[in-house]
Amino acid sequence: MGLLLKVFIPLLGLALALYFYSAPENFSEEMLRGKRVIVTGASSGIGEQMAYHLARMEAHLLLTARTEAKLQKVVERCLELGAASARYVSGSMEDPTFPEVVVREAENTWGGLDMLILNHIGYSYFSYFNGDVGHVRKLLEINFLSYVAMTTSALPMLKESEGSIVVLSSMAGKTSGPFTAPYSATKFALDGFFSSLRHEFNIDKVNVSITLCILGYIDTENAVRAVSHAIRVTPAPKEECALEIIKSGVLRRRELHYPPWAVGSMLLLRDIAPDFLDSLIRSNYKVENIRR
Repeated sequence: MGLLLKVFIPLLGLALALYFYSAPENFSEEMLRGKRVIVTGASSGIGEQMAYHLARMEAHLLLTARTEAKLQKVVERCLELGAASARYVSGSMEDPTFPEVVVREAENTWGGLDMLILNHIGYSYFSYFNGDVGHVRKLLEINFLSYVAMTTSALPMLKESEGSIVVLSSMAGKTSGPFTAPYSATKFALDGFFSSLRHEFNIDKVNVSITLCILGYIDTENAVRAVSHAIRVTPAPKEECALEIIKSGVLRRRELHYPPWAVGSMLLLRDIAPDFLDSLIRSNYKVENIRR
């Protein structure tokens, strides 16, 4: 029975993931040409790769992150790749006024907005929860409340353009593992808020799509540095992940699961065999490498 579960469940998860992952619509890069797009957390990792893909598709870009020097280099590269325009605003989402500053820049520059891609995260340790409630509050401000604030500020423009909101979340916001309690809490919050907001849009016939991106382990520099010593999983490529996020937002999909086979299998197990999933998750950690 155990062997059957190990073989059959992942295969069924793969089938379901591929079903939901493949939309009937055809994606074309022309869909982004001339579109006005904000990308947060754009100085590195998935955000940086999304900026480059969007630049090749000739979108107008407003990028934001904490580090101005890195943002300048990304903007320069975007212009080389063919972006219709590219500019940046540097600052920290820990500042509750900063989300509105970014959205106001888009409004002043373009007079509108077609897509809001929320990708930024604050630093969190990968270890046993140490009781630091202040850290949880800070992370909620960056990883959750700033997403709400940016969405609220951008919504009038997105309603006018019938645009899209793309929210980068994680498997940690669908089913929890150890050593990520504060981070996981913020991702569960995103799922709850934006899933509820989607209902309200449907009730009020607001034609703004919300795509929640449920991501597994991706080979960004920050993720690999934080967890590679402690997990037995091979990360998926950030370049492909970034492209799939853009496609999903443009095609107005409800959720993206990436990598599809891994995320799909885990979500299926969460619903039909949660204890087995918990055991499977714990077996993938090198607990001896986790510092208390």
